[in-house]
Amino acid sequence: MTAPLKLAVVGGGWAGLAAAVAATQAGHAVTLHEATRQFGGRARTVELAFPDGATVRLDNGQHILIGAYTETLRLMRTVGVDPSQALQRLPLTLRFPDGDGLALPDRAAPWDAIAGIAGARGWSVRDKVSLLRHAVGWQLRRFRCAPQLSVSQLCAGLRPAVMRDLVEPLCVSALNIQADRASAQVFLRVMRDALFAPADGPGAASNLLLPRVDLGRLLPDAAISWLQAQGAEVRAASRVQALSRAAGGWRIGDDSFDAVVLACPPWDAQRLAQSAGACGQGWAAQAAGLAHEAIATVYTTGGPALPLPLLALRSDPGAPAQFVFDRSRLGGPPGLLAWVVSASRTDAATLERQVVDQAGSLGWRVRALKTVVEKRATFACTPGLQRPPVEITDGLLACGDYVAGPYPATLEGAVRSALDAVGRLSAAGRTVA
Repeated sequence: MTAPLKLAVVGGGWAGLAAAVAATQAGHAVTLHEATRQFGGRARTVELAFPDGATVRLDNGQHILIGAYTETLRLMRTVGVDPSQALQRLPLTLRFPDGDGLALPDRAAPWDAIAGIAGARGWSVRDKVSLLRHAVGWQLRRFRCAPQLSVSQLCAGLRPAVMRDLVEPLCVSALNIQADRASAQVFLRVMRDALFAPADGPGAASNLLLPRVDLGRLLPDAAISWLQAQGAEVRAASRVQALSRAAGGWRIGDDSFDAVVLACPPWDAQRLAQSAGACGQGWAAQAAGLAHEAIATVYTTGGPALPLPLLALRSDPGAPAQFVFDRSRLGGPPGLLAWVVSASRTDAATLERQVVDQAGSLGWRVRALKTVVEKRATFACTPGLQRPPVEITDGLLACGDYVAGPYPATLEGAVRSALDAVGRLSAAGRTVA
């Protein structure tokens, strides 16, 4: 039989929390280190102040879950969060302010996708046939393609309206990168799970799940409480400076561990892998080779009540936001809108001016309140990208949305990588008589 491990998890974002919970469930003695005083990593709560002095807890970005995020939803339930209460479920909808776009009915796959394509507004019959033909081809190829293909190359032959109203919004929202630079292989996996996979639980796999609560209450707060109740040691403001080999394991400061899971951002994991000696150099080089993309969220007040919690936007260099969220429909105050600029390369002040102008072009008079820019929000999910593996060396593993796996930089990707890392540790645990 295998004996429990003394395990250090470095990083308190969603991957680190998932790893700590899974390891605790497996019977390991877990110590969780988080460098800051706040858990949640790149999906965390921020406080927004209004001109009248009132404050509201919101988020550093507008994270969306979908019905296919089975492991994330299971993790939430494990730590006591009820997804049916914390998340607003609605069929996948990519409507624009003028009413054009795609809206899937709440049916089982693949009939939801087929019906949604047939009923898409603003598309001609030729547009719809074009997408259906491509979708059948993707299914026949089991949603696989050459790893060097970009999304634009994969979709060559699709009608312009379909590219504009479906492929490009889905690509930038899921992969945070434009279609001509995005990995077709990863995009197809997202399409398969989001549009054509069977549901696991209520609703369709394609359903959008929009947080009704701030990101802290969506998972991190409950996960920390659960871990502490289970006897795990949680250390906030505990930055790990270096790793070193110890007898049969690893040393962090004065503490020895049988194994370590690096659940911190790739640049920190790279630093710690290098400190582990020659065994970590190759892995660190792969992590260093990742490029990163920014996501900006511009919060404005004075906006109208939108017909849906989320609308897609037709963006261009002068109108940068691709999506706008009506936060009043998700637990926030009236008039509060969140404008999402994926793959952002513009400074915050310029973005605010552009978003206010973009709102004005829609007939909305808004005032900018706060802009949050995550400069390294995601890795650039480009064709043929070789992502760092889960295993670094004996007893030293990594997890996060950037490690090798089928998903782009998403919450589900982070959670699944954590489960993979803990599963490998448990399978290789110490054997005792």
